[in-house]
Amino acid sequence: MCGIVGVFSRREPIHATTLERATRSLYHRGPDGQRQWVSADCRVGLGHARLSIIDLMTGDQPIASEDGRTRIVVNGEFYGYEAIREELQQRGHRLKTKSDSEIALHLYEDLGVHCLEHLRGEFALVLWDENRRRLLVARDRFGIKPLFYAWVDKTLYIASEVKALFAAGVPARWDEESVYHSMSYGGHQVRTLYDGVLQVPPGYFMVVTDKHLQLNQYWDFNYAASDRTATPRGDAEHAAEFREALEESVRIRLRADVPVGVYLSGGLDSCSVLGLAARHHPEPIKAFTLTFEDAAYDEGPIAREMATRAGAEFYPIPIGQLDLADAFADAIAQAETACVNAHGVAKFLLSRAVRDAGYKVVLTGEGSDEILGGYPHFRRDMLLYNQEGQDTQAIADLLRWLDDHNTVSRGLLLPDGEIGNLDAVKRVLGFVPSWIETFSSRAVKLRSLLADWFLRKYGHREGEYNILDDTDVLRQLKGRDAVHQSLYLWSKTVMAGYILTMLGDRMEMAHSIEGRVPFLDHKLVELIASQPVNQKIRGMTEKYVLREAVKDVITETVYKRQKHPFLSPPATLNPDDTFQTFVQDMLRGETMRAIPFFSQKAVIALLDKLPAMDVGARTAFDQILMYLVSLCVLQQRFGLSSERVSAVHESAVPAD
Repeated sequence: MCGIVGVFSRREPIHATTLERATRSLYHRGPDGQRQWVSADCRVGLGHARLSIIDLMTGDQPIASEDGRTRIVVNGEFYGYEAIREELQQRGHRLKTKSDSEIALHLYEDLGVHCLEHLRGEFALVLWDENRRRLLVARDRFGIKPLFYAWVDKTLYIASEVKALFAAGVPARWDEESVYHSMSYGGHQVRTLYDGVLQVPPGYFMVVTDKHLQLNQYWDFNYAASDRTATPRGDAEHAAEFREALEESVRIRLRADVPVGVYLSGGLDSCSVLGLAARHHPEPIKAFTLTFEDAAYDEGPIAREMATRAGAEFYPIPIGQLDLADAFADAIAQAETACVNAHGVAKFLLSRAVRDAGYKVVLTGEGSDEILGGYPHFRRDMLLYNQEGQDTQAIADLLRWLDDHNTVSRGLLLPDGEIGNLDAVKRVLGFVPSWIETFSSRAVKLRSLLADWFLRKYGHREGEYNILDDTDVLRQLKGRDAVHQSLYLWSKTVMAGYILTMLGDRMEMAHSIEGRVPFLDHKLVELIASQPVNQKIRGMTEKYVLREAVKDVITETVYKRQKHPFLSPPATLNPDDTFQTFVQDMLRGETMRAIPFFSQKAVIALLDKLPAMDVGARTAFDQILMYLVSLCVLQQRFGLSSERVSAVHESAVPAD
């Protein structure tokens, strides 16, 4: 994995120093070398910060074609690249490196933008085609690798992280509307929290010339339409084909010229990855596990049992509230977005420990819940919207059981308290996914903390419309099972915008760690998308087909265990903890006052009420406080301005 930068000017020449500054800001993504290239007419520039994983000696980028008229920078990994290399050489291409990245360059020469269909893995790339005078910008199918862009005075800036755009001169400003909508849904597919900064959506490519910009989709989930007349297949057949696809996905991700480890929790996902990886690794694989003092959040004993079962080397990493407080600001600055739990900070610390242990590559279990319905809100959808032939009282009992057995998910993955008006969603979809209800309940809590002017300006806007406006409802949702619709919308927003950021790439690359995600192999995802919904959820058992497919390589404990989301203990449960003090100081201080979107008076009133709340209520409100503290960190680190701040400065009228 690496960091990439691209600059394309339609008018003025670009400056090499700008390109260098942007590339240098991504040093953490690529500490093994930094290189830049600027075209002869000074209108195009490419930058690359390299983390050496494949071809340690000759894989430097940007890489040029044989005639020097096409150049590319890539962040990511392409799997199965050896066979493609051979095909390219048979067609007459002369490859300069032994890296996987170079295949994209020559595939493009042969196939143009259709080369993307042949790339398997997680990636973001920028390619300059001198012959056609066009720039190709592309992102992998799921958004595993980030890719942002912004236009400033006829110049397009592209980078792996927003901070590189700021380093290149893109103004650092809040996008007020995006901040408002970030409270009520899981993330925009194109917009960010920053004014003028956009992202290439997962599964899309962008073509840019002197005259136009075109954004096209090249892949989507394509869940099968519900078909009651289809001939049913047996569970064993579904499990066998899923096992074969998952095992291949794990096996090809073990390919590296450096040691490969595994992130291991007590969950089914990472345990499945470890169990299968151990079958294809020549020696005991190292399993890195976070442990917490709070038993309700600590999965260390279950992970240790799994490591023993797989013959892996168990490497526990204890995390305390002091550690979370100390690392919070650095982690959020790397994520460049707001969190709702300090689990991302814990992943930041995990990646640092892995780096210190001498590793660069880890396999992770991220993405499994998104394709297999692992979260409790998907089970709630199954109960509410797949009731055919089920007893009404039995459904009510199961819904109550779901709430009782997911207390740590209160307000985070299951609705808590008042829910906003979601009639628009119901009109379009015919139902309201439970995760949207959950996020709506969080937004209701946040509304009471908003500044009056902010609420007046944006309070009438329904954030859920943005989810639907970005979605091809007719072609991708109509006629699909409700759970599949919910999975699709979650994957397009929360998975790409939060999970793969806060619990994936950004926390890993903060310490130059490459995370590989076997569950998000597009061949595997296409398979599970074609399987019926009862292979994802069977009664109260989530990820049914995965459990059956890997039963022989996991422990009995893991096989029988209900989904437990990876969360760190709430910051506000113990008033004497350092993390609690950090939150209090931040939200009562000058930075919170400088953010114009909230009433600090209302925020302080909430803080004052915390001691009187029961544990469940404090757990639900903890995500609100994490969100606010995250915005404070972003304000501090990037010095963000806003329309409101600018207007106040010009008129000398104090903010609400």
